[in-house]
Amino acid sequence: MTIAAPFVSRVMEIEKDWIDYNGHLNMAYYNVLFDRCMDDALEGIGLGASYARDRRLTIYTAEIHVCYVQELHLGDKVAVTFQLLDHDEKRLRAYQEIRHVDGWLAATCESLSLHVDMAGPKVAPFPPDIAQKVAAAQAAHAALPAPERAGRSIGISRKPKPGA
Repeated sequence: MTIAAPFVSRVMEIEKDWIDYNGHLNMAYYNVLFDRCMDDALEGIGLGASYARDRRLTIYTAEIHVCYVQELHLGDKVAVTFQLLDHDEKRLRAYQEIRHVDGWLAATCESLSLHVDMAGPKVAPFPPDIAQKVAAAQAAHAALPAPERAGRSIGISRKPKPGA
């Protein structure tokens, strides 16, 4: 098994039904683009649809942090990257970017995903064969530079009040 470092999705085009009343891509559809890329990347690690169907084990998203950098519009074409930043016996931490085919950054996403036994459903360790594939993917991605935008938190910066 080899996974590209980073994994890069197929080129996807922004669809008419995804455009909101402001004339740009609605925030929900950035997540659709991230999700499509993640599905393809996870398929390459052995965690795709057949894994869920055949083994009754799957991946659930626990947390995401999306940063909207530049607007996308109808007809824009994009590719999405996936970089596995970290993992343990039950979780994956990933970083993704949506880039216009011209190269500019449209959005970033950092996510935490859980490995789930669908019989519970409950969070469960990766089976040994999958744990090995996840470790191999992280090793491949470890050679990539640490994403500058990973690890961000949400907050409001305030200037100190005069005299404070």
